[in-house]
Amino acid sequence: MPKHPDPLFGDLDLHLFNEGQHTALWHHLGGRLVDGPTGAHFSVWAPNAQAVHVVGDFTKWDSEPTALERLGSSGVWVGFHSDAAEGDRYKYRLVGARGTIADKADPMGFKAEQQNGNASILARLDHEWEDDEWLATRGDRNRWDRPISVYEVHLGSWRRDADTGRLRSYAEQTQDLVAHVKAMGFTHVELLPITEHPLYASWGYQTIGYFAATSRYGSPTELQALIDAFHQAEIGVLLDWVPSHFPTDGFGLALFDETHLYEHADPREGFHPDWKSAIFNYGRHEVRSFLLSSARFWLEEFHFDGIRVDAVASMLYRDYSRGSDWIPNKYGGRENLEAVEFLKQLNAEMYASFPDTLMIAEESTAWPGVTRETDHDGLGFGFKWDMGWMNDSLEYFQFDPVYRRHHHHKLTFRSLYGSSENFVLPLSHDEVVHGKGSLLEKMPGTDDERHANLRLLFGWQFATPGKKLLFMGSELAPWLEWNHDDELPWYLTSDVRHEGILQWVRALNELYTS
Repeated sequence: MPKHPDPLFGDLDLHLFNEGQHTALWHHLGGRLVDGPTGAHFSVWAPNAQAVHVVGDFTKWDSEPTALERLGSSGVWVGFHSDAAEGDRYKYRLVGARGTIADKADPMGFKAEQQNGNASILARLDHEWEDDEWLATRGDRNRWDRPISVYEVHLGSWRRDADTGRLRSYAEQTQDLVAHVKAMGFTHVELLPITEHPLYASWGYQTIGYFAATSRYGSPTELQALIDAFHQAEIGVLLDWVPSHFPTDGFGLALFDETHLYEHADPREGFHPDWKSAIFNYGRHEVRSFLLSSARFWLEEFHFDGIRVDAVASMLYRDYSRGSDWIPNKYGGRENLEAVEFLKQLNAEMYASFPDTLMIAEESTAWPGVTRETDHDGLGFGFKWDMGWMNDSLEYFQFDPVYRRHHHHKLTFRSLYGSSENFVLPLSHDEVVHGKGSLLEKMPGTDDERHANLRLLFGWQFATPGKKLLFMGSELAPWLEWNHDDELPWYLTSDVRHEGILQWVRALNELYTS
C-alpha cells in the first residue's frame, strides 16, 4: 500500500480512545479522503483481528485487497491508498480471532450503500454553512424557560414523490417541509433517526452507521443543507439517536473482529430480547469513546441543535424486559452502573462543548434526577419525555365524557410530580402505530365529537406546563394510524373538520410562543 506522511492517530488520541475519553474519533478512524483528487486514509479498531485489509472499487475488490498495519498495541489498524476517490465503495476484510474471514462496513463511515449492497462509501462533509446568525442566538431559544414546540418527523413518509410514490430526497423535502413547519409555528423539528439503518421499517431505530446519514434520502451534504435551511427559517433541529442497542447484521458491529467487541459476550447483558438486537458494552472504554464521538459528530458536523436519546430506560436497568433472566450489578442491584456513568459522561461532555444545545431523554420510569445536573448525582439531561402524562391523558380522553368525572385523577396526578424534572409532553409516533389507532380513532363519540375531543386533547397538551411534541400528521387528524410506507394524508385538509384541526394546532403554537 502506498505510504502517506500524515498519520491520523497521535499518541494522545490513542490514549484518550483507550481511556474512554475521546469525543472526536471521526477525525481519526474510518475512511477519510485527503485534500486532492484521490487518496484516502483508512483506520479501524479491531484489536483481536489477525489481519485487516481494505477492499473496494479502488482495489478491484477481491483481486487486489490491500493490507492495513497494526498500530502498536492500540487495537487500531491503519493505512493509506493513493487511488481511493470520493464515491468509491469499500469494506474492511478481517481475519478474525478464530481465523474466519468477514467483510465489514466501516463503523465510522460517512455514507453507506443502498439497494443490493452494504458497503461504505467514501464521502466528504463539505456543505458551506449559512447559519451563523442562528448559531449565535440558539442558546437563548433553547433555554429551559423558553417555549419549545417540536414537530416529530419521519422523512420517508412525510411526503412521497407524487408520480411514483418513491422516497423523496433530503433536497426534495427541504422547501415543503421547512415551509410547513414554519407556517404551523413549531420552534423545532425532531427527525426520527437518520443514522444509517439497513431496515427501512425500523424507522431508523436499528442503527448500523453511527456516523452516516442514511443515503436512502441522499448525500450527507444534502442533509446538512436541509438543516441549514431550517436554521435560516429560525427553526431548530433535533436528532433522534439510539445508543441503547444495535442490529446484529453480519456486516455491522456485532462480532466485529470475531469477538464481542462492541457488545457484551453474555446474552443476559448483551442481547435485547424485545428488539432481537445487541446491547453496547458501556463499561468498555473504546465503546464509550465511539458513542461519545457519534453524539458530538452530529452536533458539530451537522449543526443539530440537540439530541433525543432513545430508550434510556432499557439502558438504566439490567433486568429491563428480561423477567428473571438477568445478571445483577456488583452490589446485587438491577441498575446498569456502566450505562449510568456513560449517560452522565455523555451529557457532561455534550453540554461542555455545546452549552446552547438540548439533551433530551426518552425515559419511561421514575428514575430520579434524569434532568438533575451530573455534579448533583443526576443524569444531566436537559429534558425528559413525560410518558406518564401521555399515558394518563390518552386514557382519560378515550372515555366518553359522561364517564370522565370518575377519572379526573388521570389529569390531576401529574401535579404530584410535575415539578420534579424538566418535562417534554409527547404525543409521538409510538402512540399511532402497531394497532393503537390514530389519535382521532382513540376519541369517543360521533365523527364531529371525535374532532372536538381531539381539539380538546391538543388544548390540554398546550395548557399543561412542559415543552410540546407532536408527531407529523397529528395536525391533519388522520382516521388511520401512521403507515411508514405511505405519505401523510394531505388530502384531508379539503374537509373543513380536518382543516380546522390544522388551524387549531397553528393557533395553539402561536399562543404558546407569543
